[in-house]
Amino acid sequence: MVTDDSAQNVMPFADTANSDDYRQQPHNIEAEQALLGAILVNNRAFEKVSDFLEHGHFFDPVHARIYEACARLIERGQMANPVTLKNIFDQDEGLKQLDGAQYLIGLARSVVTVMNAEDYGQLIRDCYLRRELISIGETVVIDAYAHETESDAAVQIEIAESMLFNLAESGISEGGFQEFSTALAASIEMAEAAFKRDGGLAGVSSGLTDLDRKLGGLHPSDLLVLAGRPAMGKTALATNIAFHVATSALDDPSLEKQVVAFFSLEMSAEQLATRILAEQTEISSEKIRRGELQNDDFHKLVHASQRLERAPLFIDDTPAITIAQLRTRARRLMRQQGLSLIVVDYLQLMRPSAGNRADNRVQEVSQITQGLKAVAKELDVPVLALSQLSRAVEQREDKRPVLADLRESGSIEQDSDVVMFVFREQYYLEKSEPVQRVDEGSEKFLDRHEKWVQMCEAAYGKAEVIIGKQRHGPTGTAVLHFEGATTRFSNHVDDDHLPEVH
Repeated sequence: MVTDDSAQNVMPFADTANSDDYRQQPHNIEAEQALLGAILVNNRAFEKVSDFLEHGHFFDPVHARIYEACARLIERGQMANPVTLKNIFDQDEGLKQLDGAQYLIGLARSVVTVMNAEDYGQLIRDCYLRRELISIGETVVIDAYAHETESDAAVQIEIAESMLFNLAESGISEGGFQEFSTALAASIEMAEAAFKRDGGLAGVSSGLTDLDRKLGGLHPSDLLVLAGRPAMGKTALATNIAFHVATSALDDPSLEKQVVAFFSLEMSAEQLATRILAEQTEISSEKIRRGELQNDDFHKLVHASQRLERAPLFIDDTPAITIAQLRTRARRLMRQQGLSLIVVDYLQLMRPSAGNRADNRVQEVSQITQGLKAVAKELDVPVLALSQLSRAVEQREDKRPVLADLRESGSIEQDSDVVMFVFREQYYLEKSEPVQRVDEGSEKFLDRHEKWVQMCEAAYGKAEVIIGKQRHGPTGTAVLHFEGATTRFSNHVDDDHLPEVH
């Protein structure tokens, strides 16, 4: 038997529901009923919301099933109304509790107009997004309270960012068709900008004339992959391009400031800065690191550093960064400073976002390239991603790489807009100096050695950027000059264009 005291301490459920402490999840039953009624009266109302509204967005499970059934009928070219839905829902227990087919008829009869169908759909979706936000918030709180050694705070933040981004993506409804005239106007604007710009570039200039001529610049929303074997100069070329983009406005005040985000997963920010200093001062990075400098060298360093510190080049040297972290930091930089180019060195060192672990490495690389392409499109900037090549190159007589040499995943070729390879024949020739064979005469050996010397001289200081794929233009090869001591790429000048020496 319950005493009076205990009865006073027990709050009935009805009172709990009416108390200020009880909060229901966001929902709008009236909007759900109005939308379903509009669809049952005129199936064209479904076309207004089908782009962004799914059955899972409804709060009431019965309403979700009605919407899903309507969608199936309409997509099959059939009518969706109380009569055609009756047979589908005859055995539906949830609808029986709402008076069965009479509920469907009531939805249709209560409709005043179908003009507001899209507004009802937006209200339903907004409530769904709010419920999902609450769910994510609760998950974050629970995980933060749970002291698990396998999931530290940084990983939990990454998971939360990933969940929020996925929710934001699911809530985007601005996609869909646009009139051709709109796309045409944007194309004409791009052509006009290229016409007015020196060199006729539609994209961001790399600073290398022959490469710009082949690519037309680095185009916004493009994923460009720069691949090569170790010691070919991938990072050097990427830093050359990044530095040129960041300093172009310093050299030409008429240009807008161009901000570069450099994600260096392999080298530290200090090592990268040293390499850029070496490129700009023409003092080898080895001498800079060891401090083997003359007075003139030190003055060069000081002068160069004063200019370089004004360049809007931002370096993030976080190792094994994820796509979610890269996206978040790039977004933040764009909001605070603007953004013209993203460089990633290199993509095989990246990790997929937490919660998107793949079964094997090939799937992981595929998720990474798809993520980088998504970042390029979302921020509307070119993304230059470096990539390693497989060892198959070393087994061939002709060491020039091809698309099949891309390491670990064919998705690199599939997802990218441009694939380029850095190749320096000088590197391979220097390692293949002829050795006199036992059965070979000295004259024959000297002849072979002389040919090798001539080949080395012809290849000295020359680098090739082989364009293996380009969506916007032809493939081909851009020839550059490479200075090994300072790891600097510059425009190549043929011998017949050099001035005569008197």
